Amino acid sequence: MRKRDYFMLLIFAAIMITLPMWGPLIDAGYPDIMQRFAVFGLIAVGFNLLFGLTGYLSFGHAAFLGVGSYTAVWCFKLFTMDVIPAIIASTIMGGLVALILGFVALRRSGIYFSILTLAFAQMMYSLAYSVLTPLTNGETGLQLALGDARVIDRAMGVNPESGLPSTSILGFGVSNQGMTGYWICAIVAIVGFYIALRITRSSFGIMLRGIKSNQTRMSYTGLAARPYLITVFVISGMYAGLAGGLLASVDPLAGAERMYWTASGEIVLMTILGGVGTLFGPIMGAGIIKWLEAKLSTFNESVVEQALAFLPDSIEHGAAVVVSKFVGEGWHLSLGIIFMLIVIFLPGGVMEGLQRLAGLFGFGKNKQAGANSTPAE
Repeated sequence: MRKRDYFMLLIFAAIMITLPMWGPLIDAGYPDIMQRFAVFGLIAVGFNLLFGLTGYLSFGHAAFLGVGSYTAVWCFKLFTMDVIPAIIASTIMGGLVALILGFVALRRSGIYFSILTLAFAQMMYSLAYSVLTPLTNGETGLQLALGDARVIDRAMGVNPESGLPSTSILGFGVSNQGMTGYWICAIVAIVGFYIALRITRSSFGIMLRGIKSNQTRMSYTGLAARPYLITVFVISGMYAGLAGGLLASVDPLAGAERMYWTASGEIVLMTILGGVGTLFGPIMGAGIIKWLEAKLSTFNESVVEQALAFLPDSIEHGAAVVVSKFVGEGWHLSLGIIFMLIVIFLPGGVMEGLQRLAGLFGFGKNKQAGANSTPAE
């Protein structure tokens, strides 16, 4: 790693640590939304290791997210409400499921690989509502219950005074409404970013970029690409499983909707929106999408009418009806428009836009240096 890499790590750590201070300035100072920034930033970083370094586009990463959530909740039900064992188990289970899928799907490349991962995720989603109902509790979702075994907690004499138990870490309560949950997610996200940075700069990362550049030419040198691809696919799946475990830790509930194909598509959008192959880009993309979801999904037609009250009465209602289609339940329409504009005018995502701005003020690299830099720069 170079000095610049440590500087990037320091910047990311500073952003996560100071988020509770400047988050309220963008109306994002709530623990729940800050936790989502950290968790989905983490899964986007893991996904970028696969897509950004190898060019293999997976449409099934939500399956690992769901598996991680289910694993964490079962750890809470069977063993202990401490989140550390649940997070570890979720990460391992995400990697195991990714190993199974990768062994099959990575026999193909390009669109065929993408379709195989999508089919696998949809199969997992359907199984969660049918055959695997004893494990997933079907449409209701997997939740905590008073009669759960929690063998470790009961053996240590740890029992809730009343009602359902809550998750904890080393005795401190964890929830999606408290800051303890955010700090756990933030610390894990920082560690995950550091690991992704080390992987990107390692000889293993160089091999992955070589596979993306020209896999056929790499095979001529005697390199077997498949072991590298399976390894990075498993690592990426572990990131997704870890993210699922964190979601269940702050809110002990697991449902099959986390494995639906739209959830996988959202992960892809985060990476492309921020900048494929960059280190900060996927995190920025995750933050933008989760912020838009939190803000736009809360608007309704009455709120829109109040915001457009300055318009003449003759057009106020009609404008409100049109605009309301792009907020509330239809906020994905606004996201789609933003995504189209980014892809058309900034193919490199938000990071490309920031680099252009830096260039205008004399802080960017010259064109030749930019052309010779690696995608991970």
